[in-house]
Amino acid sequence: MADYLMRDQVPLSEEQWDQIDVTVMDVARRNLVGRRVIPLFGPFGLGVQTIHVDQLTGGEQGAISLMGEDEAGTVMASKRDHVPLPMIYKDFQIHWRDLETASQLHLPLDVSPAAASAAFCARTEDNLIFNGHKANGHEYAGLTNAPGRNAIAMRDWAETGNAFRDVVEATQMLVSNEFYGPFALVVSPALYAGLNRIHDGTGVLELEQVRKIATAGVYQTPVLGNNVAVVLSVGSENMDLAVAQDLITAFLETSAMNHRFRVFEVLALRIKRPGAICTIERAE
Repeated sequence: MADYLMRDQVPLSEEQWDQIDVTVMDVARRNLVGRRVIPLFGPFGLGVQTIHVDQLTGGEQGAISLMGEDEAGTVMASKRDHVPLPMIYKDFQIHWRDLETASQLHLPLDVSPAAASAAFCARTEDNLIFNGHKANGHEYAGLTNAPGRNAIAMRDWAETGNAFRDVVEATQMLVSNEFYGPFALVVSPALYAGLNRIHDGTGVLELEQVRKIATAGVYQTPVLGNNVAVVLSVGSENMDLAVAQDLITAFLETSAMNHRFRVFEVLALRIKRPGAICTIERAE
């Protein structure tokens, strides 16, 4: 197996590598939002460069029969695409003098550059999940622009109660299309902040009322604008995140005595049933 991480090519101890790895994963967990509502598939190794994405049909209810001979419909792939798995990455540098200081004085290595790189990667991953991306000639669809998704018009969320009404309308649209939840809501930080107000004189925050509908959680991410919110019926039967390699750090090179590293991951969003998505969109 090729040592693509090249960790033995840089003068870091095992403890220092552990420190980098723990920091990268901790920062990623704090920042990643898409993974809180979308299950993972994998990891299955960097040797896999493409993954199939099936559009599933056969959404009829299951049958009840004594003999099992009644037609129940078959869940099957009506369409199969093969999607290249892109790499998300951000490089950082550790100065050789900082490394020597940590070694000679027996101090913990300052790995804040690795933490910053992990935060940038996390935001890029969420941007890919929610907004999609075009890379090397391939168009990756996100939750806000997936073909076949549902969409409703956004009311003025500055008016108390409108956010709750929109979420109810979105979930009812999903239910009418036989997506029964649990439902999750993802919005921008500004829209999330606006939910923290008393709902129509009830003495209850509008956010708490929304959470009674979006029982899989209400989340905020800076990759969404204030003109859109996303309601999902969560579950791997609807979508997942195909991961070839989860976030990890590799050594790149030593240049001018300083050491360059790369935080990277390889993954793609697979939307199997776009009808499980309902965007709440404000007209431009």
